Amino acid sequence: MNKQTVRDVDVAGKRVLVRVDFNVPLDKATGAVADDVRIRAALPTITYLREQGAAVILCSHLGRPDGKVMDRLRLAPVAARLSELTGLPVATTADCIGPDVEAVARSLAPGGLLLLENLRFHPEEEANDAGFARALAALADVYVNDAFGTAHRAHASTEGVARLLPAVAGFLMEKELEFLGSAVANPARPFAAITGGAKVSGKIGVLRHLLDKVDVLLIGGGMANTFLLAQGREIGDSLVERDQLDTAREILARSEDGRPRLELPVDAVIADAFDAGASTRVIDLAAEPVPAGWRMMDIGPETVRRYAQVLATARTVVWNGPMGVFEMAPFAAGTLDLARAVAALDAVTIVGGGETAQAVEEAGVAAQITHVSTGGGASLEFLEGRELPGVAALNDR
Repeated sequence: MNKQTVRDVDVAGKRVLVRVDFNVPLDKATGAVADDVRIRAALPTITYLREQGAAVILCSHLGRPDGKVMDRLRLAPVAARLSELTGLPVATTADCIGPDVEAVARSLAPGGLLLLENLRFHPEEEANDAGFARALAALADVYVNDAFGTAHRAHASTEGVARLLPAVAGFLMEKELEFLGSAVANPARPFAAITGGAKVSGKIGVLRHLLDKVDVLLIGGGMANTFLLAQGREIGDSLVERDQLDTAREILARSEDGRPRLELPVDAVIADAFDAGASTRVIDLAAEPVPAGWRMMDIGPETVRRYAQVLATARTVVWNGPMGVFEMAPFAAGTLDLARAVAALDAVTIVGGGETAQAVEEAGVAAQITHVSTGGGASLEFLEGRELPGVAALNDR
C-alpha cells in the first residue's frame, strides 16, 4: 500500500478526526446496537491513537436520513456500545459541526473519545460541500480514514476533509487495502473467485476485471440464472436480466478455452413462489427444465459439492455475493454450506462485505476466514480496479 498510515504521523497532543464506519444495525425494539462488528473493527486504530496521546474525534454516518435530522438515526446507541467495548466514557455532541462542537473538540483531553452526531443529517456531507468539509477540518489537526466501507464515495468526510488536513489511513483501512490489493495484484495460485447475488448488472465490472486474473470463476445466486438462460436453459419464472444476456454470452465465450474455468450451478432448489413458505424441490438442471411458475431460489447440494471440489486446490479465494435468496431460511443452505467449505480451505480466503460477511457469521466460520471485508460496495469497486476517492485523497508515502 502506497498510502501513509497512523504510524507515519505524530499525533501526541493533537486532535485527530477519524472517519469510521459505524453504520450498524439497531434493534427495532430497544434501539440498541444489534451487531457491533464494525465498531469492533475500528478499535485497533482508536486504541493506538489514544495510546499515542491523541484526543480522538470520531465521525460516521448511520442509515439514510437524506440530509434531515431523524431521532431514530442518532448515534447515541453507538456511543453507548463503544463505551462498553472500550471501558471508557464517550462524549457526544448534538451536531457534527458548528461552534458548540468546536468548543467540545477543543476541550477534549489527550486520550479522550468524542463521537460526533450523524454526518448525513447534513445534505452537504454527501454533496462533498467544501464549506462542510472545512467545518469538519476545523475540529482537528490530523485526519484518519478508517472507513473502507465508504471509501468509494467522494463525500465531505471521506474526500473533502482529506484535502484540508494531513490525511492518513487507519489500521482497518490499511488491512482492507493490503488484503484486497494483494489478492488481485499478486495472488497465490490457483486463484478462485466466487460471485453471487441477484444481478449481473451490479457486478459486470468485477466479472470483466477478474476474468483476466482468476484461474476459476464460480457463479451462483440470481445472477447465475442469466448465464443459464444465455446457454439456452429453460429457467421458468426465475429472476433474470434479459438485457444482460449479451454480457453473459460474452463472458461465457471468453471462458470457452478454460482460461479461466467458469462454473455454473448444476442443480438448484426451486420454489413455486418467492416465499419462505413455498413448496420446494431440488432439480438437476442438465436433465430437467425449471417448470413454468417455479423459480430457482438457491444452488443445490450437488453444486455445493462440485464448487467445494473445484476450490479444494485453490490458494486464494475471493467471494462476494450469496448463492441464493439467503434472507429466507429455506434457501440459505447453499450459501451457508459453501461458507463452511471455503472456511476449511488451506488458502487465503477473502469475503467481501454485506450478505456474504453475514453468511460466514451465521455459518459460524468467520474466525476461519482470512479476511472479512467491512465494505460491500467499496470492495466491489476495488475488485473492479477502480480508484476509490477516499483512498486517493490520503497522503502518499
